Amino acid sequence: MTEARHILIVAHTGRADSLDAAVQVCRQLLGAGIRPVLYGDEYAEVLEAAPDLDLVELLGSTVQTSDLELVIVLGGDGTILRAAELTRGCPVPLLGVNLGHVGFLAESEREDLTETVTRALARDYTVEERLTLNVRVKVDSEVVYETWALNEATVEKASRERMLEVVIEVDGRPLLSFGCDGVVMSTPTGSTAYAFSAGGPIVWPSVDALLLVPLSPHALFARPLVVGPDSSFAVEVLDRTQGTGVLWCDGRRAHDLPRGARVVVRRSNEPVRLARLSQGPFTDRLVHKFNLPVTGWRGPADDVAGQTT
Repeated sequence: MTEARHILIVAHTGRADSLDAAVQVCRQLLGAGIRPVLYGDEYAEVLEAAPDLDLVELLGSTVQTSDLELVIVLGGDGTILRAAELTRGCPVPLLGVNLGHVGFLAESEREDLTETVTRALARDYTVEERLTLNVRVKVDSEVVYETWALNEATVEKASRERMLEVVIEVDGRPLLSFGCDGVVMSTPTGSTAYAFSAGGPIVWPSVDALLLVPLSPHALFARPLVVGPDSSFAVEVLDRTQGTGVLWCDGRRAHDLPRGARVVVRRSNEPVRLARLSQGPFTDRLVHKFNLPVTGWRGPADDVAGQTT
């Protein structure tokens, strides 16, 4: 007997277009003999919208994350981050369909949904691993909180009117102390997110690196930093800070930071796996997602990377 195939659908079902897309994907999967899987409130919302989808299974009940072949994510980057959080600890790849705005992590658009599912059914995709961060909060040398991030870990001031006083550490050595609104520590994947908005560089996903970008720093030398994948960052909230800080990871998980707290960030041993339908260069993705002007480019079509004629 052929082993059952299970594909999880993660959608922002609070939006009508996302709910319609989830129902469409469920119908297409069932038509191909594959059991769709939904999670939490999305399960009830889809069944309420389409009661005939009674063969849809509930994640955590009849199906576990270890049973999943693929996750189809319907939404923007925030929904993909939620799916990555939901499946953390399981190597299942995520295939994003953009229903939001930029949708930088998504692989296809709403109008390509049927074709995207068809290719998922045929396993016609490659899998790309993305570096993630291990994040620890220490107070008096004791680890009081530990989490992870796909995009970034951000140390921010908790009070709008108060400045955060921090000292930055790289590889266990102090580099600079300054006042600021916060500090972003990012992966290459997150270099097009918060770190980019703060003035950091875009780093190609194929580059193994960690980024640090200060937010509104009061210091001349406080510039973005890029270090190797085996390096570590630490941000310590100094005692002279008038107030407290807060740690945010991917904008989803928060932890309060008292004065004296240290946030230590290293590369995690557990990457996030993204399913890819196209092998096009990252440059093309940047141009498409950011709508960058390239009119007038006359590069030879037969150029090879690193060579010109």
